[in-house]
Amino acid sequence: MGLSAKQKGVRNGMLGGALLSVAMIAVGILVNPFDYTDTMALAPKFSVAIQSCALIIVFLVASVGRMAGQRFFTPADIDGSLADHGTQRAKVLQSMLQNTLEQCLIATFVYLGWAAVMPGGWLSVVPLAAVTFSMGRVLFFYGYERGAQARALGFAMTFYSSAAMMICIGVMVLKNWAT
Repeated sequence: MGLSAKQKGVRNGMLGGALLSVAMIAVGILVNPFDYTDTMALAPKFSVAIQSCALIIVFLVASVGRMAGQRFFTPADIDGSLADHGTQRAKVLQSMLQNTLEQCLIATFVYLGWAAVMPGGWLSVVPLAAVTFSMGRVLFFYGYERGAQARALGFAMTFYSSAAMMICIGVMVLKNWAT
């Protein structure tokens, strides 16, 4: 049984996001565009990670604000999750908020983990990941209501960048434990 056109579109978006994520990590490690050094102390590394987290949290704040505005200005939605009904728009905004919360939480822990575990010379990956995340969220928000195909690339850019970084962290932790 072959994939439907929609499934192929989602697959292509996910593959594109995965490739962009791997490329972003490679650029961060091999090019080191922010010129971080391996001799960086932990506090400055965490400062970079926290600043990068501040960039991605903007999308969480925007999602909460959009949902709050929908609830305030739409009588059917004003009671929020206490209501047994609500508009389709509120359901869409709630889904986008939920996904953004999940992605921000994952990325925050991954960025902090990267700063703690990986060499300082590889720290450029963290702000690059935050930029990738930000571009991905814009694409995700823009494409969300147009369907899975339209939001796949944006989702993949936020998720796969964090997932690939987490794999790298795991490999480094295992390597450190083995020595």
